[in-house]
Amino acid sequence: MKDSFSPIAAHLMALGVATVWATTFVCSKQLLEFYTPMQVMFLRFLIAYLVLWLLRPRPLLFQGREEGILLLLGLLGGTFYFWAENTALQHTLAANVSIIVAMAPILTSILAHFFTRDEKLNANVWAGFAVAMAGVVLVVFNGTFVLRLSPLGDLLSLLAALSWAGYSVLIKRLSGRYDSILLARRVILYGIVTSLPLLLLRGELSLDLRPLSEPGMLASLLFLAVLGSAVCFAVWNIVIGRLGVVRANNYIYLQPFITIVAAYLLLGEPVSWMALAGAAFIIGGVVLSGRRKGSG
Repeated sequence: MKDSFSPIAAHLMALGVATVWATTFVCSKQLLEFYTPMQVMFLRFLIAYLVLWLLRPRPLLFQGREEGILLLLGLLGGTFYFWAENTALQHTLAANVSIIVAMAPILTSILAHFFTRDEKLNANVWAGFAVAMAGVVLVVFNGTFVLRLSPLGDLLSLLAALSWAGYSVLIKRLSGRYDSILLARRVILYGIVTSLPLLLLRGELSLDLRPLSEPGMLASLLFLAVLGSAVCFAVWNIVIGRLGVVRANNYIYLQPFITIVAAYLLLGEPVSWMALAGAAFIIGGVVLSGRRKGSG
């Protein structure tokens, strides 16, 4: 099933997804006071799965060989990504994690170069990566330079970025052949299934739902589940199909700045001129990376 959206609409959708995903960090901060990172992922995916059934109340039949790809997508885009990123935060600075995970677009471009036919690396992609990453560094430090190398934490951050890159390249193979909502629902289901053994091993299957009786906590979880997972995963499938994995993932560079703006508006955290300058670099890098080779 081919989703019919213009390229301009797809760019706006990509920006919308990047904005929501960046804001989810602020909501997660509240939930993490009562739940572990894997429990938050499990709860948001479980609700997202139910929401997607309501949006498209019909089954997706067993897909034979491609069911293995769907399982891998749930593992890469869900369980492994969240586990690696959140475990990295326990071993290194948040700044390190933010910067390394923001490398996902260029890692996606490298994988796409080797595993797709129509998305090859070129000078614009590399130049855009350099400019955007300079902006990411400025935004992440936000006026305070603190950097500490931590091999384990930094390696886990890199694995999280690689996991998302692998997810993006794989999802392109399926995004034009399935209804985007049904595809997102199956991927989220496998995210739930593959997270269960990890929750069991960590002794985190027992969930105390009493904190969700507070309106703010429930609102945060619903935002993560409905918008951050159900809607954004479905929309991202459309964006990948229309823009390709390279141009779509360039919007991930914007997430650190959007997160800082959201934290400023919702939590009162400061924004420095360094962060604003970084935003300009990021936007320039996204535009440069998205230009076709030889365009003037």
